[in-house]
Amino acid sequence: MGGMASLSFLDLSRNNLSGGLPPSFAGMSKMKELYLSRNRLSGTIPPNWPDLTVLYLHYNSFTGTIPTEIGEAKKLRRLSLLSNNLTGMIPAEISGLPGLQMLHLGQSCLTGPIAPSLGNLTQLVILVLSFNNLTGMVPAEIGSLTALQGLDLISNQLEDLHYLSLASNNFVGTVPSFASFPLSFCQLTSLDILDLSSNQLSGQLPSCIWDLQDLKFMDLSNNALSGDVLASANSNLSLESLHLANNRFTGGFPSIIQYLKMLSVLDLGNNFSGAIPSWIGSRLPLLRFLRLRSNMFNGSIPLQLLQLSHLQLLDLASNDFEGHIPRGLTNLTSMIQPQTEFNMRSTMHHQILYLETYEFQEAIALMIGIDLSGNSISGEIPTELTNLQGLRFLNLSRNHLSGTIPANIGDLKLLESLDLSWNELSGHIPSGISELVSLSSLNLSNNMLSGEIPTGNQLQTLADPSIYSNNFGLCGFPLSISCLNGSSIQTLDRSKEFEGIYVFYSIIAGVVFGLWLWFGSLVFFAPWRISFFYYTIGS
Repeated sequence: MGGMASLSFLDLSRNNLSGGLPPSFAGMSKMKELYLSRNRLSGTIPPNWPDLTVLYLHYNSFTGTIPTEIGEAKKLRRLSLLSNNLTGMIPAEISGLPGLQMLHLGQSCLTGPIAPSLGNLTQLVILVLSFNNLTGMVPAEIGSLTALQGLDLISNQLEDLHYLSLASNNFVGTVPSFASFPLSFCQLTSLDILDLSSNQLSGQLPSCIWDLQDLKFMDLSNNALSGDVLASANSNLSLESLHLANNRFTGGFPSIIQYLKMLSVLDLGNNFSGAIPSWIGSRLPLLRFLRLRSNMFNGSIPLQLLQLSHLQLLDLASNDFEGHIPRGLTNLTSMIQPQTEFNMRSTMHHQILYLETYEFQEAIALMIGIDLSGNSISGEIPTELTNLQGLRFLNLSRNHLSGTIPANIGDLKLLESLDLSWNELSGHIPSGISELVSLSSLNLSNNMLSGEIPTGNQLQTLADPSIYSNNFGLCGFPLSISCLNGSSIQTLDRSKEFEGIYVFYSIIAGVVFGLWLWFGSLVFFAPWRISFFYYTIGS
């Protein structure tokens, strides 16, 4: 056989072949696919296979170490040495196989740590290292294997599996385990970070997921998980960042969250209904980022939110909230002072992973903000809101807010985005708005504002007239309506126009009233109606 130098494909699997591979096999230099699995072959694995793309030697009795020369088979795509008696370490040379898609090294006697260089195998789809004697920590570089669909590390002596990210794949099935992934996540008790976001996972989230006491970051967003979020008897959870957005969960605000006392980031977007529980202020004292947008939460915005003194992002957009904006916003002390870069980094920890996937691409820059848009909130904008001088963005659009824009709006020196559109605000635009020197996005359209638009500083760069549209009393730049003595010429013209229209409609109303009085009499008084009928017939 070794003399068949041109042989490129050989399949002798599933026989009862025994003994070692003859040395003459080294002469098969053109061999591309070699299948010798499920035999009783023994001895060592030949070192040189330069053109090999597939090597299946699983379920045999090979001994010795994995030859380091395997790293010279640059065309290798699939390597399976599963269930042999191999010893020694996984050679680092394997990481030099750029096209490797499958690596089965399970059920042997391999020892030593998992080489961080395995993270270089960017084409790897299946990695099986189970049932060995591997030691040390699972390298974080494994998380760089973005094409990975199957990972099996069970039954080793690994100290910890701290980080597991399988995000943005096409995994299907249910949690805690699913197709192509043989582990149960509930058994990975040393996990710090679990990211299964942007897959196709479905079914109910099991309560055992909350028993991972070391877990700090969990992202299950953008899947098809459904049902209620079940609670757990474990009340000693250390989770700091939780993301369940964009699933198909039902029911109200998950009760398990009240036990996550270390929680800093909470994202429940596009899932739940009901009211926000009153315990949110007392049970989550460290909360910094609260994102509940695009749910069906209703009722008033709970006053208990004002107990969250560390809160930097409050996003309640696109819900069914009503009532007024709560008074006492100055209790949100983390929104009063701007956050320095050092402070942000020291408090972000695992949140940085969240920020990289947050729908606002500017989230790192716009670290502090309030979004209450798309609700049914009424009343005036509280004046103490202008005390939150650390705000980077403020969105109160698409509500039923009335009254005037707070006169001290210019105190929000760091504000970069302001949206008050689609409300019922009236009066003048405060001149202090021109003091917002960082403003890059403004929308005051679809209100009842009047008077001259303030000018100066950053406002002069906002030249799109649509940001003031449908405010019929406004004049000045960037509108094409000029102002006279601080008031709108158009306003004067419109006053005359409205006066004429008033007279016109008054005449019409008089005529209509007269006709209604006459014909109404015919309708309600039968004798008149009968007389009018005979009179008409007689005529």
